[in-house]
Amino acid sequence: MKRIVGQVTMEEKNEIQVLFERRNGLNELAKILTPENETLYEKLIKDMGETGSKFQNWWDRMGEKYQWESIEGGNWEIDFDTCNIYLVL
Repeated sequence: MKRIVGQVTMEEKNEIQVLFERRNGLNELAKILTPENETLYEKLIKDMGETGSKFQNWWDRMGEKYQWESIEGGNWEIDFDTCNIYLVL
C-alpha cells in the first residue's frame, strides 16, 4: 500500500534523481567489477558509500523540511514524473 504524503520542487526532484541514477549505475558496475582491479574497486566502494550517504541525507533533509508522515517499517519513494512523495507500507 502506498499513499501520497507530500511533494518536492522540481529542483529538489532533480537533485535526488541524479543521486538515484548514480547509485543504480554504481550498483550495476559493482556486479561486474572484481576486487582484482584494486584501484578501481576501491574507488567504486568509496563512491558507493558517498553516494549512498548523499542519497540518505536528501531524504532526511526533505523529511524534516516537509514533515512527511512516516511509519515504522515504511519508507518514502518519489515519482520522478510528478514530484509526489509516497509513503510505502
